[in-house]
Amino acid sequence: MGRRSIKENKNIYFTSREDAGLTRAQASEAMEYVSESRIDKIENDRTIVQPSDVVAMAKAYKKPSLCNYYCTHECRIGQDTVAEIKPSSLAELSLGILNSLSALNAQKDRLMEIAEDGTIQEDERQDFCAIQENLNKISATIESLKLWVNQAVADGTILPLE
Repeated sequence: MGRRSIKENKNIYFTSREDAGLTRAQASEAMEYVSESRIDKIENDRTIVQPSDVVAMAKAYKKPSLCNYYCTHECRIGQDTVAEIKPSSLAELSLGILNSLSALNAQKDRLMEIAEDGTIQEDERQDFCAIQENLNKISATIESLKLWVNQAVADGTILPLE
């Protein structure tokens, strides 16, 4: 394992490589097509990281959350459409999903009433927004669970899903 850099203000790609215990040379070898000099440029913000670079780093560093970071912080489209995922335990994620699904079950009749005529009336807007907020919460929790699974696979604590 190489020495840890004493550089301040390291970006997430730099710290992720160091956390994985890899030198730039080892990281380059693990990523196959990303050169050591490209890694240096990415880590020192001298080039724009590409999605394919991030996917390779996420795999080599066993840190799938790098992809979510890229989408939510560096990709213009992702910033508008992808929710940032915060690490959670399996228990927290499971309870979050169950709680959200229970709330949605309570809201389903109201959603059917709102959707029946194909338009959202002014007196239905507040209820519809609450339903939409709950659906967004379910979606974010599902994405968090998928990330949890990917991290557990990368760590070797569970077998890959097929």
